[in-house]
Amino acid sequence: MKWQERARSCLGALLGIAFTGGSMYLLLGPAANVPLLVAPMGASAVLLFAVPASPLAQPWSIIGGNLVSATIGVTCAHAIADPTLAAALAVALSICGMFALRCVHPPSGAVALTAVLGGPAIHALGYRFVLEPIAIQSVALLAAAIAYHAATGHRYPHAGRQARGPAGSPADDASRGGFTRADFEAVLKRRGEMLDIDPDDLESLLRETQLQAFARGFNELTCEDIMSHHVVSVSAATRATTAWALLKRNKVKALPVTDADQNLVGIVTRANLVDKRIFSKFSPLTARFDGWLRGDALRTPSVGSVMSTEVCTIKATAPITDLVPMFANHGHHHIPVLDAGGHLIGMITQVDLISGLYRQTVLKAQQVA
Repeated sequence: MKWQERARSCLGALLGIAFTGGSMYLLLGPAANVPLLVAPMGASAVLLFAVPASPLAQPWSIIGGNLVSATIGVTCAHAIADPTLAAALAVALSICGMFALRCVHPPSGAVALTAVLGGPAIHALGYRFVLEPIAIQSVALLAAAIAYHAATGHRYPHAGRQARGPAGSPADDASRGGFTRADFEAVLKRRGEMLDIDPDDLESLLRETQLQAFARGFNELTCEDIMSHHVVSVSAATRATTAWALLKRNKVKALPVTDADQNLVGIVTRANLVDKRIFSKFSPLTARFDGWLRGDALRTPSVGSVMSTEVCTIKATAPITDLVPMFANHGHHHIPVLDAGGHLIGMITQVDLISGLYRQTVLKAQQVA
């Protein structure tokens, strides 16, 4: 894990716990006979902010797991006089309940223990302990996590990287990773244990690893060798209607945006133009006519007002293995290629990458023969 990610996790936990305690203070006031923070929330913060992709850190896990465990813990504390036996039974039954409801959350075991061993103040709350503090603090911490991850560009709640068809479907049988979804699920079933990773993430990781291992044999192939040298680009001042016409004429999905010195300043895609509702239903000619009717003929938006300024680029001398995570993880379909001076000299698409790998494969086969 990069140090930036570690720092982001630490700051998130700081803000999350502070928000949770502050929320309790504002809702219940300083005189409330309820803990403003219970210890299990610290463990929950570790999961929600440090490993948010874990199935154990998802919203239903923290809410369902904590509420089930709190209810079971209070029940055991009232029904069993011996605190050791009550604590052991509370944790065991909480695990059973979380498994049954598919909301396993490790800190919830500490919630059950707190209900039994929390002392007279906790016991005096009775089943109110489930609502105050557990439910309120769980919701507050979860809300803080969702807001923080969204603000920092992190994906949470976590979902599979890509939708997959059912096992045995044509898309699955055409798997390029050397194994099918059915093979993957059979191995997981044979292991018979719970893994702290989403199965879709694990499958994606295995497929990407196989692709990386395959591409490692082509380290001598650079991005300059496989890129498209003829690149149609536009300037930020180019009208959106002109850019749309170029996209359709050249049958491409993106146009790099450059300045007078061929420095890349952005990229405009068909999606950019459609999202701005410029060409969702109109052709360029119809758009101009519509503008003339409104009295703003020839004043359609410029490319600079609709382009994306955050562009993923790659150096011409970089090995093509560097392209693998760009295409596999980030969903890019076209990556501008820059020379040593940072000037645009080419464009690489997924088709270019596949074609380059195929040519190199054929060449290696001929050399062996």
